[in-house]
Amino acid sequence: MPSIEKMMDEVFRSGKFSHGKQVGQLEAELARYTGARHVIGVNSGTDALVLLLRAAGLRPGDGVLVPAYSFFATASAVVLAGGVPEFVDIDPETYAMDPAALEAAVGPRSRFVMPVHLFHTMADLTAIGAVARRRGLTVVEDSAEAIGMRRAGVHAGLHGAGGVLSFFPTKTLGAIGDAGAVLTDDPEVADTVRALRHHGRAGSTLNDFRAISTETTLPGVNSKMDDLQAAVLLAKLPLLERQIARRAELAEAYTARLAGVPGILRLPRTTAKGPDALERDVYYVYLIETERRDELVAHLERLGIGTEVYYPVPLAHQPAFARPGHEPGGFPHAERAARHAVALPFHPDLGLGELDRVCDAVRSFHTKTRTAA
Repeated sequence: MPSIEKMMDEVFRSGKFSHGKQVGQLEAELARYTGARHVIGVNSGTDALVLLLRAAGLRPGDGVLVPAYSFFATASAVVLAGGVPEFVDIDPETYAMDPAALEAAVGPRSRFVMPVHLFHTMADLTAIGAVARRRGLTVVEDSAEAIGMRRAGVHAGLHGAGGVLSFFPTKTLGAIGDAGAVLTDDPEVADTVRALRHHGRAGSTLNDFRAISTETTLPGVNSKMDDLQAAVLLAKLPLLERQIARRAELAEAYTARLAGVPGILRLPRTTAKGPDALERDVYYVYLIETERRDELVAHLERLGIGTEVYYPVPLAHQPAFARPGHEPGGFPHAERAARHAVALPFHPDLGLGELDRVCDAVRSFHTKTRTAA
C-alpha cells in the first residue's frame, strides 16, 4: 500500500523510531475518531490494560471483576497490575459480562469491574454501571476489540475511568506488530499512563530526547509505541470506516446463508449501523455456536478452511487461576460457549464466493451428521 510506504519512509528519514512524531499524530487522530479527551499510545493492548488499571488506582490485592470468558490477557493484566481477578459468568447472547452475575459476584475486596466487549458488540454498560455505583466499584473497559463501537453515542472505552485499544495485526485496525492505546477522559489517569509507559518519567517525553534526564515520579515500564507501527496505523485509519462497513456486509451475508442450518445453535445478531449511529456494533470476528464444534473444525480444516476457537477454556478454569470455587459448572454460560463457539473466516478482503464456499461446507457437515444420526 503506497500510503503505508510513504508514512514508513518518513519514520526512517526522521531517525526517531520510538515514541516520536508519528505516535503523537496517531494519538491525535484516534482522539478525533473516538471522541476521547486523551489517547496514550503504548506497545500492546495488554500493556494498555496493565497501565490503565494502575493509573486508575488499583492497589496490591484489590479484586477486579472480569468475565470468565475472554482472552487470557484480560485476567493476566489484572495480576500484572497487582490485582486479583474475580470471575463473573457471561450473558449468553453477547458473550459479555452478565450484570446479574456481576451483582452476585461482588466480594469484600472487589474494587474494580472490567467488562470486555467481545466479537461484535459491547457489554451492557448501563446495567454494569448501575451495579458499580451501588457497590462502589470503578469501571474500566477491556475494549481492545471495540474500535468504532458506541453506546448512547459514547465510544467504547469511555464509559468509566478509561478503556484500551489493541492494534494487533488481526484487529479491525491492525498494525504490523504489537501496539495499543489507552483511552480516557480523565486527565489524571492520562498523565499517570503517560509517565508509566516511559519508566515513570515526569512530564511529556513524546519526541523529546532531552526528557531522558527528567525527574522520575513513580516506577514505570518501557511501553512506548514504535513509530513504525504508528505510521502503519495512520495510513490505515482513513480506510477504517469502509472496512467496518464491509465487515457488516459479510456478517449479514453469513447470517442469511447459515440461518436455519440444523446443528447451528446460535448466530450473531446483525445490528451494526453506520458511522453516525448512537448505538453501533462493529464485527471483529463472525462467531457461531454449533453442536459438534470440534468435528466441524476438523471437517473445515480438511477442506483447507481455517477457523479459530474462541475460547476453548474459560478463564476461571485456566491452570493459572485454578482455585476453590472455579470447578466445572460454576460458570455455565462461559462453559457452554467454550464448548460450542467457533469463528469462521472473516476479514474485509473476503470475497462472497469464498464466503459461499465456507457456508456450503458448514451446511454439508451439519446435513451429513444429522443424516448419519
